[in-house]
Amino acid sequence: MTLAAGIDVGTSAVKCAVVAAGPGGAKILGTSEGRIRRRDTRAVVALVWEEALRAAEVSADRIAYVATTGEGEIVEFRRGHFYSMTAHARGALHLAGGARAALDMGALHARAIRIDGRGRVLDYRMTSQCASGSGQFLENIARYLGVTLDEVGRLSTTAAKPERVSGVCAVLAETDVINMASRGIATADILKGIHLSMAGRFARLLGAAGISGEVLATGGLAADVGLVAALREEIASQKLSITIAAHPQSAHAGAIGAAIWGAWRHERLKESA
Repeated sequence: MTLAAGIDVGTSAVKCAVVAAGPGGAKILGTSEGRIRRRDTRAVVALVWEEALRAAEVSADRIAYVATTGEGEIVEFRRGHFYSMTAHARGALHLAGGARAALDMGALHARAIRIDGRGRVLDYRMTSQCASGSGQFLENIARYLGVTLDEVGRLSTTAAKPERVSGVCAVLAETDVINMASRGIATADILKGIHLSMAGRFARLLGAAGISGEVLATGGLAADVGLVAALREEIASQKLSITIAAHPQSAHAGAIGAAIWGAWRHERLKESA
């Protein structure tokens, strides 16, 4: 078995996964995550790396290949780097073997990635960075409403009368939220309205990419149960033949995929040596 690690450096968080890979497949040994906030990204990488090794109960010298993805080119001890969509596609296939697409919902944008049975990227569609359907936008709104990101999903699922916000522009959406708060709209209803607006955009993205069947939610927002629930509602509303799956490790899909590709590349390098 080859021990490999993947480090996914995003805009707002760093994730790491350690896997043991062999002819029979890959097994996740440990994962970790650290939010960057205003800290030095390299310092967060170092903390997340050590935490993942502890979770996997392996020492750094036993890791045959360290692969990065996202903005991981800043990681000096990496051996290789994989494009983010490639890593998410492979990670999604590992977490949900029947998935033929991944919906990567990150801090700056969302991507609908169509894949084949080997995890290769066939096609994709991506939202723009300045729109309201991003994790950074949701984080800003949560801060304004005085709730933590961990509370957002649960609160959203308790909404009774959700009010949608602009799904086109983050500035307009933030204005909508401020107006709602001043009108006394319940926080849960505001959050659910935001989730529905974001989910509507993501569902249209999946439709535009011609995706059908099982889709695994990946990226940091995949851990938001309120957003995943809203996405399922929007997909049903738009009558798309799509089933949204979520895995407890969905947020780590990029790191997991990078680690698996890293193990694969290590074996190819050994064969060619």
